[in-house]
Amino acid sequence: MMKNKEEFKVSGEEVVKKVKELIKAGNARRIVIKSEKGDSIIEIPLTFGAIGAVLLPVLAAVGAIAALLTNCTLIVEKKEK
Repeated sequence: MMKNKEEFKVSGEEVVKKVKELIKAGNARRIVIKSEKGDSIIEIPLTFGAIGAVLLPVLAAVGAIAALLTNCTLIVEKKEK
């Protein structure tokens, strides 16, 4: 399998919405949130078993981080067959 990466530039208020969209799409394996300076803020590994209540604390953390950021970059690592 090959890994594919996508980058999204989003404002702090859009981070949680975009992360939820990526999780719902189901093909993301890892999401990295980076600051405007390029520093990694949080890395979220996603697995097939990580659904529902398991992701609630992660989304809460993403929301708290998003409140501190003006702009950030989401790097989404996907696996392709």
